[in-house]
Amino acid sequence: MSVRAKKHLGQHFLNDENVCIKMAEVIDAHTDFDTLLEVGPGMGALTKYLLKLEKFETQVVEVDRESVEYLNEHFNELHGKIHSLDFLRVDLAELMGPKPFAVVGNFPYNISSQILFKVLDFKNQIPVVVGMFQKELAERIAEKPGTKKYGIISVLLQAFYEIEYLFTVPPNVFIPPPKVDSGVIKLTRNSIQKLACDEVRFKQIVKMSFNQRRKTIRNSIKPLLTGITSTEDKFLNILTLRPEVLSVEDFVYLTTVIYGHETNK
Repeated sequence: MSVRAKKHLGQHFLNDENVCIKMAEVIDAHTDFDTLLEVGPGMGALTKYLLKLEKFETQVVEVDRESVEYLNEHFNELHGKIHSLDFLRVDLAELMGPKPFAVVGNFPYNISSQILFKVLDFKNQIPVVVGMFQKELAERIAEKPGTKKYGIISVLLQAFYEIEYLFTVPPNVFIPPPKVDSGVIKLTRNSIQKLACDEVRFKQIVKMSFNQRRKTIRNSIKPLLTGITSTEDKFLNILTLRPEVLSVEDFVYLTTVIYGHETNK
């Protein structure tokens, strides 16, 4: 049997073994976890090479029942390790237990950013992510301050992960081919366990700032500045800037000035 790619699931099945090998090699270089969770394996093009990495236990989560049936039929090594679930809805702590695990996959394009926000919820348990995205999104995630590509997802992920753009993948290696290039990136957890401010309020300020990115910080977060009397040169300077030039550290600093040095409980 084969699996029909379903548009509503954002499926584009990878059909290039060299790409799969390169992604597996990136994972193989790590030793700080012993479990892999592949999201959206489809017909197992990448899975096949993950299973060859004997130092890891590979599990997969797949919402498409036809793909689950295919994997059960073709990969005996996965029996009992195929989770027929929606990754965005599953409790990863319950599914994977307390151990660290890496997340890997040719992610469905229509939910790929949501997958990374889910990773953020379990960031202290997920030390590495190796994933394929639409190239534009991959570049935005890895982008540094100072360009139009740098935005909300860049800041929120770079607060907790070092991000490396690895390589570009053309449309012709997928079935069906997407209309755009794809990009593979790696996220590696940094040493920051908690931000030096409240994380919820940090996210609020980042989102407010970029939702009006053509305005200065002063104008985009104006409702939050009522009663703020700081005259620090750094603070006053940041208020005159646009969000795309602010680093993660700048946004943390801005949050601490506005809300004080509160951290997550």
